[in-house]
Amino acid sequence: MAQQVAYVDYLRLGDPPQLVAQACDACGARFFDRRNACAACSATSFHEVALERQGTVVSFTIVTFAAPGVAVPYVAAVVDLGGTSVRGIVVDVEPTPEAVHLGMAVELTTVVVGVDAAGTEAINYGFRPLGGN
Repeated sequence: MAQQVAYVDYLRLGDPPQLVAQACDACGARFFDRRNACAACSATSFHEVALERQGTVVSFTIVTFAAPGVAVPYVAAVVDLGGTSVRGIVVDVEPTPEAVHLGMAVELTTVVVGVDAAGTEAINYGFRPLGGN
């Protein structure tokens, strides 16, 4: 198996993969990047929390124009993972309004987004539909 590296700091590779957020110790607000202070309450103490792996699509769009080298069309979505909103792509689905819908049940997955000269794979996250959608 090729060596793999996570494309973003808040993706933990493994079986299964996991997204993690920084949760404010005072109010529980969650963030994906490093914070010096909470944007919700200004507290300065945080702890890492694992997010749920399954969620629902709360917003989406079909992207038809992108930077050179980015394959289109694709589905960009906001997914609710147990109260935390996460932006990502929806994979393994036709990128049409008929195939994706609000409330669609999805599950965290990973996708290879690049390979360097040594064969190391850059891995990002996405969401795939759960059966029965």
